[in-house]
Amino acid sequence: MTFRYDFAPTPFGDALAVFSDEGIVRFDLSESDDPSVPWLLENVSGQLHSVPEPDPGAADELAHLLDDYFDGTPVRFDEHLRFDWRLSTGFARAALQTISTIEWGQTLSYGEVAVLAGRPGAARAVGTACRLTPFSVIVPVHRVVRSDGSPGQYGAHPERKTFLLDLESPD
Repeated sequence: MTFRYDFAPTPFGDALAVFSDEGIVRFDLSESDDPSVPWLLENVSGQLHSVPEPDPGAADELAHLLDDYFDGTPVRFDEHLRFDWRLSTGFARAALQTISTIEWGQTLSYGEVAVLAGRPGAARAVGTACRLTPFSVIVPVHRVVRSDGSPGQYGAHPERKTFLLDLESPD
């Protein structure tokens, strides 16, 4: 299996997009101003047990979808891109695949996702799946909120979650 990577622009800075022969395997918003910092690739290389090769242009389709999305067009990324789920297994994968079905402008609580993913009472596990998702933004974990309707966290950047929820707000 070969892996390749490119970068795609977002309002949060360029994001690392890693692809396998099966589809997109990872989409990471960087914590750094420079998304090409070595630790980003080292992290995904360790998970894949392979070093992705640079492939400028590999993320062009994704970049166009992201442009549409951030311009306010409802986009279901899973309808346009093939996902390679190898970095998510078990219940985490089930939770993330359930989250992929949450429509633009809608939210579900962590507990509701747990029920739909087949494990009532596993709200905390849903939160962990959201925190560890290999697919920032393109699997809409930002649409998963606390049971009281408040946004909750989004990694170390709750302001990004608020931004995404506001972007999708029907108001």
